[in-house]
Amino acid sequence: MKVKSAKNQYEMQDPVKQYPHPEFPEQSQPVPGLAQEMDPKPDHGEESYQGFGRLKGRKALITGADSGIGRAVAIAFAREGADIALNYLSSERPDAKEVVALIEKAERKALALPGDIQDEAFCFKLVDETRKGLGGIDILVNVAGHQIAQKSIADITTAQFDETFKTNVYAMFWLCKAALPHMPPGATIINTASIQSFAPSPQLVDYASTKAAIVAFTTALAKQVASQGIRVNAVAPGPIWTPLQAAGGTFPEKIPEFGGKVPLGRPGQPAELAPIYVLLASQESSYVTGEVYGVTGGNPLR
Repeated sequence: MKVKSAKNQYEMQDPVKQYPHPEFPEQSQPVPGLAQEMDPKPDHGEESYQGFGRLKGRKALITGADSGIGRAVAIAFAREGADIALNYLSSERPDAKEVVALIEKAERKALALPGDIQDEAFCFKLVDETRKGLGGIDILVNVAGHQIAQKSIADITTAQFDETFKTNVYAMFWLCKAALPHMPPGATIINTASIQSFAPSPQLVDYASTKAAIVAFTTALAKQVASQGIRVNAVAPGPIWTPLQAAGGTFPEKIPEFGGKVPLGRPGQPAELAPIYVLLASQESSYVTGEVYGVTGGNPLR
């Protein structure tokens, strides 16, 4: 199935019909999954996103930048004028290479920094290499996440619980701690929460718990660093068509109807998230901090 890409994200159109609806082919991939292997392939804004210079000269570190939301954010930021440090797992290199090429096509610097953010030392090294490679850091975007659906709490091993929390919460904490001393006034941090933060699904006990923690972390940190002129916000997606789902985030038998129950009747595409991250990263949102922006297809966060 070929995804219908939005050729122009700025022309008025019916959002219900803008992208594919269920039913999708049943599919699964080993963790962490590749966008290249999804059917249909997600739209990250490769053809549609147009930049307007809103992040000219900025230096951004984005985790999970090879695919899904992170990839869409990297493309958008580059087209808005930012240089990008991309983090991803080594196994995700085939997707990451495509993103690097798109950033360079936008005539911005792409610094590829593969590695596992479950490791504290690597997180500090990641920030250090970003600073050295880009000449600083003034945007941090925490997108990378781990999500494995389980029917019962009895099926959630301690190893899975640890991996979910280390990827989703610990890494965010380590990266923020490492980056903040080097971020100037006007810098921004954007975390990735979820509708699961507010309306948790029974099969996502550990994942939903991490996303609730991200909301509290974001709100508290925003208050702590506001006097430094640094803003901290979060984006809370609903069902988004990314490799996270095909790689165990959703049960394979649920994939064909994925996203079909939201009011808009379809899953979101990564390209539909990028403009919110751009807004929160740019000076246009200068009076916004400690907020959580929902992008859910119509299901309210609260």
